[in-house]
Amino acid sequence: MDAGRAASFIDTLWRDSILGQLVEYIRIPNKSPLFDRDWQQHGYMDSAVALAESWCRAVLPAAAAIDVVRLPGRTPVLFLDIPGTTPESVLLYGHLDKQPEMSGWRDGLGPWTPVLEGDRLYGRGGADDGYAVFASVAAILALREQAAACPRCVVLIECCEESGSFDLPHYVALLAERVGRPSLVICLDSGCGNYEQLWLTTSLRGLIGGELSVAVLTEGVHSGDAGGIVPSSFRIARRLLSRLENEATGEIACGEFHVDVPLQRVTQAQQAAEALGEQVYAKFPFVPGTQPAAAGLVELILNRTWRPALEVTGAAGLPPLEQAGNVLRPRTALKLALRLPPTLSAAQASADLKRLLEQDPPEGAQVRFTPEQAADGWNAPLLTGRLAASVDAASRRFFGKPALFMGEGGTIPFMAMLGERFPEAQFLVTGVLGPQSNAHGPNEFLHLPMARRVTACVAQVLHDHVAA
Repeated sequence: MDAGRAASFIDTLWRDSILGQLVEYIRIPNKSPLFDRDWQQHGYMDSAVALAESWCRAVLPAAAAIDVVRLPGRTPVLFLDIPGTTPESVLLYGHLDKQPEMSGWRDGLGPWTPVLEGDRLYGRGGADDGYAVFASVAAILALREQAAACPRCVVLIECCEESGSFDLPHYVALLAERVGRPSLVICLDSGCGNYEQLWLTTSLRGLIGGELSVAVLTEGVHSGDAGGIVPSSFRIARRLLSRLENEATGEIACGEFHVDVPLQRVTQAQQAAEALGEQVYAKFPFVPGTQPAAAGLVELILNRTWRPALEVTGAAGLPPLEQAGNVLRPRTALKLALRLPPTLSAAQASADLKRLLEQDPPEGAQVRFTPEQAADGWNAPLLTGRLAASVDAASRRFFGKPALFMGEGGTIPFMAMLGERFPEAQFLVTGVLGPQSNAHGPNEFLHLPMARRVTACVAQVLHDHVAA
């Protein structure tokens, strides 16, 4: 592969074609089904898939199979099968569904309003993960353009990832024969420590989530009349969370939600901390005076990648501040998201959490925990020497710096699923979600130079995978 020629081809394709597609994609409010129960009636998901499908049909050769696969009642999947110069197969993965709007976008920006400022394309879903289908195809086209060695490439783009990929196992089973047995899996749905080199994700945390509900009354009553007699549902919910989390430190207190961190991952965390320095925490928009949750950069990285962490992501039963009268409320409900160590069973953790929260309810309150998500984490198999060398060489060639390795705190359920299905495959998990890119939050952006260079690195790895 002529690296300079490939980089030039990819840069041109991004500038002249892909950028415009992503602008239109950001405009589509195709929220993941967990956040839009009426996604079928709204039709936004179909619009996003149709946009990607149309572009693929315009740029891919006639020999490529391009299918939108639909199972009744399930989000669609875009499936591409692109012949290579060898029959050996590589599977490339991404998704098109998006997180909900979230408040806090700065003036002039919004989730469905694409805005290009310098190297940043703002809007929901561009970096997480709408760019993946375009980058995957661009990498393949860069090799085809110069008749360089390239494996057969299967591209699988789902529309349920942000909801835990509960539709995906059905499609993996349906398409198993067409997918075959890939020797390499490339996922472009992850993050990067900076925008200066290629980052490989070595692990992903699991996730369980659900609704904790505490009810004490059948209806609200005057707080002056009931205060001191009727227990507060909020106070009871707070006590229940203290069973799980040390509120003083944020540490998950229950041992069943922890695992021993592998020594290799500790070493990689040390290397990442050395490269990133204060950016480990400085990338987050702290309000003045707020400090990181732990001392030491390595500890912060391990907290983010190999240790459990709880967040309350939503609440019900609490009126808006301007409508909060002096009422002892009948019920408090909290949406919980518990990130899990990569090697911990999400199903078992969900059962453990339900038991922990529901047993012996304080003051006889009606307590229910209703699980909604349970996605296993993933710990990458060791890279072969050949793949490790290819990845590092690609990073040095297109970024001018060596590749680095670090776990990610998020969850990609597909990785655990594929790890079980293809235990002999190698995995390259990378992405463009770097400092301030803020996936899931306000002001999300895609760093365009990073996306182009990652695309070129993927082309190099695809070529090296089958080149003599």
